[in-house]
Amino acid sequence: MRAVVYDRYGGPEVLQLRKVDLPALHDDQVLVRVHATSVNSWDWDLLTRKPRWTRAGSWSKPRYRILGADIAGRVEAVGKDVDDFQR
Repeated sequence: MRAVVYDRYGGPEVLQLRKVDLPALHDDQVLVRVHATSVNSWDWDLLTRKPRWTRAGSWSKPRYRILGADIAGRVEAVGKDVDDFQR
């Protein structure tokens, strides 16, 4: 799959479109093929490392390399413990 990732803190110039591995699906998770996403203030804070509390747990490089939590897409797979979604 492709994703916009970042390996260091900064502005939009540190973002790169790359091929990444498909995430492993756990029993209590849902895998969604993303059709659209947004960048919100939380994503911007994580990317730019401001305010300081966004650095908690990882001072030198980002803990999570892929931004975006507001998504729209299609459910591709569900874990065995998931009851609320269907493929």
